[in-house]
Amino acid sequence: MSLVASAIHAFEGAPLPDALRRAAVGLLVANARRNLEAAPGAAARFARDMEQRPIAEHADSANRQHYELPAAFFQAVLGPRLKYSSGLFTSGAETLAQAEDTALAETAAHADLRDGQHILELGCGWGSLSLWMARTLPNAQIVSVSNSASQGDFIRAKARAEGLSNLTVVTADMNDFEADPAAFDRIVSVEMFEHMANWRALLTRAKAWLRPEGRLFLHVFTHRSTPYRFDVNDEADWIAQHFFTGGVMPSHDLARQFPDLFEVVADWRWSGEHYARTAEAWLINYDRNAETIRPILAQVYGDQALLWGRRWRLFFLATSGLFGHRGGTEWGVSHYLMSPVGEPQC
Repeated sequence: MSLVASAIHAFEGAPLPDALRRAAVGLLVANARRNLEAAPGAAARFARDMEQRPIAEHADSANRQHYELPAAFFQAVLGPRLKYSSGLFTSGAETLAQAEDTALAETAAHADLRDGQHILELGCGWGSLSLWMARTLPNAQIVSVSNSASQGDFIRAKARAEGLSNLTVVTADMNDFEADPAAFDRIVSVEMFEHMANWRALLTRAKAWLRPEGRLFLHVFTHRSTPYRFDVNDEADWIAQHFFTGGVMPSHDLARQFPDLFEVVADWRWSGEHYARTAEAWLINYDRNAETIRPILAQVYGDQALLWGRRWRLFFLATSGLFGHRGGTEWGVSHYLMSPVGEPQC
């Protein structure tokens, strides 16, 4: 076991003070940043390497790590919209609830969502955007896809309770999901492409599902310059081992590496500080609702519940430390509005 892996094992296995955990996270993040010096052509090489892989790797592991925990756990940790992705904190959005709403509204604006559209959402989580679209765009027809059966059941129940008839939820592995050709005006995806190992294959399918004047919108967390993979075979890659098996950290320019499929017509970048504040708010909720969370962890993890309780706290601390590093300038959130490229004329 490497020195880094040994240190992480010690931090997750003992009730150490948060100040010490934060200091350790800061050192690890600084070391990771130093190893990510931008190299010319890094995104292009990464995109080519992706082509040798399936669309999604280790999908079952991702489900076990995050998405098959019961909704009650996330209701105790996340904000009221159950947005399991970055909020957007502005002068008028200081609470987690406000940051969720602000992020959803800005996502819809950047995606140019309009009432009456046919919209496909890839990776809908616990339904924060799906339900927001169904409520806000009553004449839109929305199809949302999750690879988690429990998430699908939860969203369907919420939609029925609210009388939302314009939302259909599909449970499918993204390796296998298919849609009718030219069926959608918009495809939107919030923090799902980071779980995808082969962007070209999925973008090729997405292009076929869009109408000629349709648009694809992506919200992904990114590093400012260098893409990399979370390596489950690296014993020091704690995030890959326990929370993000099969995932990637895109660079901000990775979405531009497929010009034969999509043109990026507009892009935006949120400071990582927004994600850091989101993770800190999750941690506060996690601690505040410990009495609710403890039996859930016992049900899911059995005799490892105490260990996993510490792991979840460390996950929130690590997320905050990563995205808050250097004032949010290294890692952040990227938005892209993308137009399908027409077929070349003979």
